[in-house]
Amino acid sequence: MKSVVMMGVAGCGKSSAGQAVAQAVGLPLIEGDEFHPERNLDKMRQGMPLTDADRSDWLNALGQALEQHQSGAVLTCSALKASYRDRLRAHAPGLRFVFLEIDPQTAHQRVSARAAQHLFPPSLVTSQFATLESPVGEPGVLRVDATQPLAVLSETVARWLQNDLKEAPI
Repeated sequence: MKSVVMMGVAGCGKSSAGQAVAQAVGLPLIEGDEFHPERNLDKMRQGMPLTDADRSDWLNALGQALEQHQSGAVLTCSALKASYRDRLRAHAPGLRFVFLEIDPQTAHQRVSARAAQHLFPPSLVTSQFATLESPVGEPGVLRVDATQPLAVLSETVARWLQNDLKEAPI
């Protein structure tokens, strides 16, 4: 089985969905936030959006992590721009993406609810939507409703990965 990226804006549930999918398909989980350099973490804690330059080393580190899992992995990564996704694809041919689609209001509510336990402040949600370039229409992308129950979401993604579908309806 090939690797897959659970992607989307802050609050879409990348970590929860990624963990559930990794368990469902028997692949290791790579938590993308753990690869941010300290300067990125500091910027986010201060409520400053990351730039392309800030994300460059992070994307390289994620690509290298994917390369180390030749038999596949589930990576959580915002992958907000097509250029970011292309950089990850360069490290893992056949890489697939699950776009956890969510509306701005729900994302903001979720990020606000976890603010005490997470470094990402609610003030940055708007910048995530401003940066997002939808992956819909790119090869190897499955769009799912991020507000679905986790069990339904992980089952849908696991079925898609196991059947190696190009796109599956939700």
